[in-house]
Amino acid sequence: MSKPTVAILGASTDRRKYGNKAVRAFLQQGYDVYPVNPKAVAIEGVPAYSSLAAVPVPLDRISVYLPPQIGLTMLEEIRQKGAKEVWFNPGSDSPELLAKAEALGLAPIQACSIVGVGVSPHELPDE
Repeated sequence: MSKPTVAILGASTDRRKYGNKAVRAFLQQGYDVYPVNPKAVAIEGVPAYSSLAAVPVPLDRISVYLPPQIGLTMLEEIRQKGAKEVWFNPGSDSPELLAKAEALGLAPIQACSIVGVGVSPHELPDE
């Protein structure tokens, strides 16, 4: 049986940021994690991808940790990737982004994906 897959848009090398905590939380829960950050080579020992389109596998979930104005520019790429779920974490959504996501046929989930996978962000150390 294959592991579930997730791309983290806005993954970060900074362990204090939620884009990093998400990578660790999903790894901890047994996901194959695909961090997306055009400036990183690896995040938490996992190879990073310069774009969502560069992720080489079908995705079960995409979790977004980007400001809404950047997320808005990525919605078509998110749609094209065809993930089963798209999560917009606190601070990554806006009314305009959600309206466009729905117009593209996405069913955006507005919630913390770290909590959604069964981990408290506060349990993940910053160091």
